Amino acid sequence: MSGFLLIIIVGVLGALVQWRLNSVMKKYSKVLSPGGLTGSEVAQRMLMDHQIYDVSISSVPGELTDHYNPQKKSVNLSQGVYNSNSVAALAVAAHECGHAVQHAQGYAPLKLRSKLVPVVQISSTFSQIVIIVGILLVEVFPVIFWLGIAMFAMVLLFSVITLPVEYNASHRALAWLGSTNSMTPEELSQAKVALKWAARTYLVAALSALATLVYYLGFRDRD
Repeated sequence: MSGFLLIIIVGVLGALVQWRLNSVMKKYSKVLSPGGLTGSEVAQRMLMDHQIYDVSISSVPGELTDHYNPQKKSVNLSQGVYNSNSVAALAVAAHECGHAVQHAQGYAPLKLRSKLVPVVQISSTFSQIVIIVGILLVEVFPVIFWLGIAMFAMVLLFSVITLPVEYNASHRALAWLGSTNSMTPEELSQAKVALKWAARTYLVAALSALATLVYYLGFRDRD
């Protein structure tokens, strides 16, 4: 299978996963938890239960913009999650707190991913430019092409390392939601579905990076 065809297949898969995620989140954003706790309140309780007192919780604009910032030690929840008591909101809030728990407990994949951030920021910005220049000058300076490949390989590595970080955060979130009876069994099952599809977007991102790398390597093979 050619690298270009692989990119198309992964692209279609990514679109389907994103569509399904949006559909699931929209569905469970309308299912309100009878406990009445909002996403921000669930986040606060989960952090306290893990004896984490130095992480702030804030609201950020946008949809699906929720994230944990290990540098600032902040759980950032989108407005629809921060103020909502829906199943989707509670699941997302607990997931982001799962990252805070990883950070507090020194979870190795998270530490490695954090260390790679500066390198990956540079690699993701310039790798494709370097590869294109390397293809044009492959007969004269082949090292440029392989430098670009090495830079893009760092992007792939980052995507792969992200997978256990995201899946583990979801596992921690669901375990806490279940053990604290913050959700009914039915709600917990719904939250699991929502987080499962969210995690699959990271899997598709890793597959996309792999497909792109295979595509670029194909240029060298045709030389």
